This record gives sequence, C-alpha cells and structure tokens, in this order.
Amino acid sequence: MSLKRSATARKSHRSRLVATGAVALSIGLALTGCSGGLASGGDSGDSGKGNIKLGMLAPFSGSEAAFGDYMKFGAQLAINEVNADGGVDGRDLELVTEDDGCDPTAAVAAANKLVTAGVKGSVGGYCSGATLPTLPIFADAQVPMVIPAANSNELVGQGAFMINGTGTQQAESAVKYIKKVGAKSVVVIDDNTDYSVDLADSVEKQADGFKVVKRESINPKEKDFSANVNSVLSANPDFVVWTGYYQAGGLLINQLRGGGYDGPILVGDGSVDAQLAAIAGPDSIKNVVGTFTRTPDMLEGGDKWIADYKKVSNGADPGPYSIQSYEAVKTLAEAYKNAGGTDYDAVVKALKDLKDFPLLTGDLTFAADGSREGGGFVIVEPTGEDGAFVLKDDLKS
Repeated sequence: MSLKRSATARKSHRSRLVATGAVALSIGLALTGCSGGLASGGDSGDSGKGNIKLGMLAPFSGSEAAFGDYMKFGAQLAINEVNADGGVDGRDLELVTEDDGCDPTAAVAAANKLVTAGVKGSVGGYCSGATLPTLPIFADAQVPMVIPAANSNELVGQGAFMINGTGTQQAESAVKYIKKVGAKSVVVIDDNTDYSVDLADSVEKQADGFKVVKRESINPKEKDFSANVNSVLSANPDFVVWTGYYQAGGLLINQLRGGGYDGPILVGDGSVDAQLAAIAGPDSIKNVVGTFTRTPDMLEGGDKWIADYKKVSNGADPGPYSIQSYEAVKTLAEAYKNAGGTDYDAVVKALKDLKDFPLLTGDLTFAADGSREGGGFVIVEPTGEDGAFVLKDDLKS
C-alpha cells in the first residue's frame, strides 16, 4: 500500500527571518497568561491525579488543514494504546489540539491557549515558521516539547526534541544519493522560501564528489519558468535538485522535460506528494525521486498500523507525519514513565537519556542539541498508485 499526500500545499519549514520571529515572540510574551484556553483555569502545577493533557499545535485550517488531521489521528492512536496499557502510572493521556494555521502569530495565541488549558507536554509542530515562536512560551510554562514534523535548523538546540530529521540530515541523504548514481554536474533550484533556500544551501554546502554548477531561484507564484529552464539547460547538468514545494515543482519539472532535460531530478520533502505527478504529467515524472522519512507503508508491520489508524480516523488514510506524531506521543509517554511523573526537569532529563528507544521508524536517540540522531531520510519515487511516492532506496548500501 502506498502512502498518499493530500493536494494541500506545505508552507515553509524554515524560518530565518529574525524580524518576523522577534515580532511573533513579542506578541507571545504579551499574550502569555491572558489567553483563553480550551479549559478554564489553567493549572501551572500537577496534582498527580486526573488525565495528563498533551497539547498539539497543527494546521487545522487553511491550505495545510489536511496535515492537522493526519497528525491528530496519529497522536490519538498512540494515546489510545498508552491508555489501554494502563496509561502513565495509572493516569490516562488526553489530547488537546489548537489550530496554528501555519502562521506565527496564530501559533503564539494557540500556544498560550494550550498553556492555559494545563497541558503537560507538547506533541505538535508542523510548519517551522509557526513552531519557532512557540518555543519560549512552552519553555516558560515548563512544558516539554517533542516536535513530530517541523525540522528547520533554527529549531535545533532550542530545548525541544525533534522526531523528524533536520534539513541538514535531509541534504546529507540527497548528497549520498547523488554520489551513488555518479552525477558530476548538479543544478540546485529553490523557490525563494526560507525552507527551500535553507535546504538548497545545505545541499550545496555538503556537495562532495560532484559540483553544483548553478544555483537557480524561481518565483513560485508564476506559471511560466521558461527563463529559469533556459538558464538550467545552459549549465548542461546531469542532475537537478529541486528544494521547493510540489505546486511549482510539478510545473517546473514539466517545463524542464519540455525543454529537453531528461536526466534525474531529486525533490525535497516539500514536493513528496502524489500531486507532483498529477501536475508534472506521467511522462515528465519519470526519473524523479525524492528525500523523505519512512512512512507506515514502508515498514514491516505497517499494514497493521495503517488499519489501526483508520479505526481512529473513521476510515481516512494516514498521511505525512501521522506516524511521526504517533511516535512523538510514544516518546513523551516513555519519558513520563522514566521520570516518574510530569515534572518538567525530570521529563527533559528522561528525554535526553533515551537511548535506542524502539519506534516503528527506527530506534530513537536524541543528540545533545535535541535533534534525532541519524535523521531517517530515505529515497522515494512516485511510482505508487496515482503517483504516490514509495520507497526506492534506503541508502543502507
């Protein structure tokens, strides 16, 4: 079974704009303690009784809304399993969600609502630009963060723990594959978003055994990339890397093929979506691969996990970051158990002390900076049903 992504667009995972972050942070500090939560009377302490609330910020509105549901149902499945196994010292876990719309300002308000609601852990975070300004809010409230999806390098070393691999780790996998297929001259194309530029920079910085002969940037709001295509073709590359999102990526790939480039194209995780094939067309999508973390259909026992997920989601298929959200809950629950409760310092220490914690996507150990050791990126290709991406190369050999 192939895992399909929805037709919604993923927004920027990267946030290098210091000014934007500063504005969002100032809004967050102003809102802290005065926002109305899902439950009245937020509790700064923990009586040791009742449910342990886990907060999840995710996009439940706007162009990213499908991803909010993917993450919510993945987290809920894990919570159901933990609770069925006795919970955490006899206490059930409870999921509390808030919509951040992948917007920094909305995320700040939503984070304060979760704090007011008395959450004892955060298992959300999809868009990095929206996740970044929530870090000080949760830290000040002593709410440990296990982030399932957002993976900007800006989040590393900020006190949170990341289930998904970083942009640097994704670039490492891309470089490894480029070397493996023997490419020598590479063009790297971004879409001018922070996420895309950051990933492109990382690929160029790590280039080894091949040369990046040209960097190209497109305007994703345009439809005609003929000038960019001509610039790419003039460099005569034997490999192209696209680090942007699938809407513009599908058009770009189609136009590159129409211009005469028939070599391999590698896309970043922002374009790993069945819609890439729909936009590019069946002929243009040939010889295209992508970097992505493992998904349930790629794993031993994945069919059972998908079936269990569909029971929670009323029959809906899992999507990107469903399994990472599931694993964020499992990871935090394990930390609670090892810490003997929800004390912030004890839970953070327990997260740091996790070594080879078994998860479906591989054993988990956090590096000192909170990133996931290894990253877990593999090479996928859009050869599944309706252009869905499936595993091509696990990069083990």
